[in-house]
Amino acid sequence: MKRQYFGTDGMRGRVGEEPITPETVLKLGWAAGRVLLAKGEDRGSVLIGKDTRISGYLLESALEAGLSAAGADIRLIGPMPTPGIAYLTRTARAQAGIVISASHNPYEDNGIKFFSSLGTKLPDEVECAIEAMMRKPMRTVPSAELGKVRRFPDAAGRYIEFCKSTFPYRLGLEGLKIVVDCAHGAAYQIAPHVFGELGAEVVAIGNAPDGFNINCACGSTCPETLRQAVLAADADLGIALDGDGDRVVMVDRHGCTIDGDRILYIIAAHRKRLGVPVPGVAGTLMSNVGLEQALKRLEIPFARAAVGDRYVMALLAEQGWDLGGEASGHVICLDKSTTGDGVIAALQVLAAMRESERSLAELAEGMSVYPQALVNVTLNRGVSAREVVRAPEVVAILHEVERRLGSAGRVVLRPSGTEPVVRVMVEAAEAQMVADLTEQLAAAVTKAAAGAAVA
Repeated sequence: MKRQYFGTDGMRGRVGEEPITPETVLKLGWAAGRVLLAKGEDRGSVLIGKDTRISGYLLESALEAGLSAAGADIRLIGPMPTPGIAYLTRTARAQAGIVISASHNPYEDNGIKFFSSLGTKLPDEVECAIEAMMRKPMRTVPSAELGKVRRFPDAAGRYIEFCKSTFPYRLGLEGLKIVVDCAHGAAYQIAPHVFGELGAEVVAIGNAPDGFNINCACGSTCPETLRQAVLAADADLGIALDGDGDRVVMVDRHGCTIDGDRILYIIAAHRKRLGVPVPGVAGTLMSNVGLEQALKRLEIPFARAAVGDRYVMALLAEQGWDLGGEASGHVICLDKSTTGDGVIAALQVLAAMRESERSLAELAEGMSVYPQALVNVTLNRGVSAREVVRAPEVVAILHEVERRLGSAGRVVLRPSGTEPVVRVMVEAAEAQMVADLTEQLAAAVTKAAAGAAVA
């Protein structure tokens, strides 16, 4: 069934525009409640958490009303990282968990994604069943069957303890000074406590959300802010999360950025040194070829999935592997958590530092990064990204770029699954060639987008 609402990571868009409107979200809550209750043996409960966007209050109320009208009980968590909601959904034995967040997007956007009772993304067939239910008339259950709403007690404390449990008990972070950038997002009450309670001296930034500043010149999408803070504080390293806490980018004491590819390499290489089996690592089409080559030297298989954590998870399940992720910082350690978790991924890197007695910069030295350029071409609302990348003039330039690169590089041209942009990525051994070809292809995309019709 063709999806009308769900994308690669739930529903996402500009608040006040379909599908992120109170009316549609109300209907979504009702439809999800009906489908989930039909699958369960009892009423169960549905957890609702969110990030710090001002629109979270609006969408939370709409979801709550819809779920209650369907007869589902609700437990409100409040601000909580996406992986924290996945964890609480599983351990509280809830019917499902719902996250209100647009992840790394600006505050004007918001989104809704679901977790199953196992703390994993909902299967495709369940999402399709919810969409099918949304096309039916909304009917409220009798008053005696309406869902009840309660607060979830000590959600933050439970998740903090879980994160700490993934770090080796015999180790601590004493003596390390760490800058933690919370992106003014969902992890602002979580991440500083996790690293601080493990013994680190924490300098917290991006920890004063006001509903509007989430991801604004901070967090994993803007590592320059973290870099400056690490150098100013003379810290040992920095950790930057995104708005919902499922991505992480790090900075070493010299100000060099350690992205998701290098974090994956550090974790895999450390496990290999310890003799822990690493049957393979899953990346994406955007993963740097340097990661593939570094893993090959370690005799660790590597495979690429389509961009998006949903596809990385599918590849991990298909291969039976535990470790995967994206250059953007979405790192998945399935032996620790059921989904990508920025805090837990950072803790795995810190464990590698402690057990090897090496700095973050030293651990990252084993992977050389090929010059890579990524340009996001923003589209006007209503312009189809898929039509833009298929435009004849864009396809012609794409083929020319591929011809010039040959076997010495890679080019990726794709519509984003979460934002109204087309992503242009070129990778090769020569930095100037990368810059020139990226500019050439991005210009073609921009021109095609300007001439595209608005739907």
